[in-house]
Amino acid sequence: MGLTVEECGVVGAGGGGFPTEAKLRTPVPLVIVNGAECEPLLHKDKELLRHEAPAMLAGLKTVMDRVGASEGVVGVKDKYEDVLRSLEALLPAGVRTFPLTDTYPAGDEFVLVHDVTGQVIPPGGLPRDVGALVVNVETLVNVGLGRPVTHKVLTVAGAVKEPVTLRVPVGTAIAEVIEAAGGTTEPNVSVLLGGVMMARPVRSLDEPVTKTTGGVVVLPATHPLARRHAATPLQVERIGRAACDQCRFCTELCPRYLIGHPIEPHRAMQALMFAGEKGPLIAGTLYCCECNLCTLYSCPEDLDPKNVCVAAKPVARERGLVFTGRPENIRPHPLAGARRVPTRRLMAKLGLAGFRNVGPFEELSLAPRRVVLPLKQHAGAPAQPVVRAGERVKAGDLVAAPAAGALGARLHASIAGTVRDVDGAVVIEA
Repeated sequence: MGLTVEECGVVGAGGGGFPTEAKLRTPVPLVIVNGAECEPLLHKDKELLRHEAPAMLAGLKTVMDRVGASEGVVGVKDKYEDVLRSLEALLPAGVRTFPLTDTYPAGDEFVLVHDVTGQVIPPGGLPRDVGALVVNVETLVNVGLGRPVTHKVLTVAGAVKEPVTLRVPVGTAIAEVIEAAGGTTEPNVSVLLGGVMMARPVRSLDEPVTKTTGGVVVLPATHPLARRHAATPLQVERIGRAACDQCRFCTELCPRYLIGHPIEPHRAMQALMFAGEKGPLIAGTLYCCECNLCTLYSCPEDLDPKNVCVAAKPVARERGLVFTGRPENIRPHPLAGARRVPTRRLMAKLGLAGFRNVGPFEELSLAPRRVVLPLKQHAGAPAQPVVRAGERVKAGDLVAAPAAGALGARLHASIAGTVRDVDGAVVIEA
C-alpha cells in the first residue's frame, strides 16, 4: 500500500502551500485542476501536463475519491491546443477539459471557479462554498506519484541563457538553479521568486527552493519591475498620497471587483490621501487577492494600489469591516469578460516582450552538495525537526513533522547526506 497524502508531505505547489491533506476533508461534487498558470514567462504547469499527465490524472482520481466528487475539470489555456488534445485522449469517465482564456489572472481560484461553474465564491469564502475544490497541477502530480515530496518543478526565465523548466531537489540554492539555466545574460541582475506579478525579490542567491517555488525570474537590475518590487512602504504611501487622481482604472480592471466582490482599490487610495477618513473607505480591501494587476498594469500614474490595500487589511479586520450582504445577490460586472487583460498586452506593459517566452521541460541531474529545508514552507505552523545534527539521512527520509493537532506538513530529505543544522531549517550536506 502506498503512502498517504499526509505522509508524503504534499502541499499546494502553486504557491499557496496549504497542506493538501487538510483540503481533502470536506466533501464536494467537483474538483477543478488549475492549469492556468497565468503569470508571464512561467511554464511549469503546462510542461507537467505534457510530461506527467498520467501521474496528474492518478492524483486527480485519488482526490476525487477522497472528497466524493463525481466530476473533474482540467482547466488549461485554450492556446495550448496540443496539451488539450493529448489530455482528452487520456481522460477517464467523469473528467473533462475546460479551455481557459489567455488572460491574467485566469489562475486566480475565484476567477477560475466562476469561469468553470458560473458561480461566484462569496467574499472571504472558499471554493467549497460553491461545491468545488481547486487543486494545482503539480500538487496532483505529487499526489499521484505517492512518494515523499523531495523535488520541486519550476521555470527559470527572463535574463538567462536558456529559459527552462526543471525538477530540482527542495532546498537547492537559487544560484544553482540559475546556473542550470545557463547562467545570466546580464552582469547585474535582480531575481524574483514566483511570477513577476506576485513575486518577491530574493534576499540572497543562497536562498533555497521550497515546495511552493514555482518560478525564478531573472531581470536586469535596471528593469522597472525590479524597482517596483523593491519599493518600501514609506515610498508607496508618500507617492500615493501625492499623485492619485482617482481615475478608478485600478477598480474597473480589478478581477475580484469584476466578479462582484466589494473591493474597490481606488477607495483604498482615497483613504491613503485622507488619513482621517480610514473607516468606511477601506471596507473592501479585505477581499483584495493581491494579484497586482492594479499596480503593474491599470494605474496610469505608476502608483501601488495593491500594497495600499494590503496595508489597510489589518485596519479593516480591526474595525470589523467585512462583507455583510447575501452571497446570492452578488452579480458579476456586465463588462467582466471584455475587461480581461490579455497576457500579451500585460507582458508588453511590463517590459517583458523582449525575453524568450519559453520554458521546455528538461530532466537535468541537478545534484546540490548542500540543501536548506526551511521548517516553515507551507501554511500553518512550522514543522518540528525529528532528526539531530550529525545524523545520516537518505533522500526521502522524514526530517520534520507538524506538532500533534497542528496544521502543517511533513518535510523529507531531498538528498542523502549528513544533517548539519536543525535551527529554523534542516541543513543537509551530501
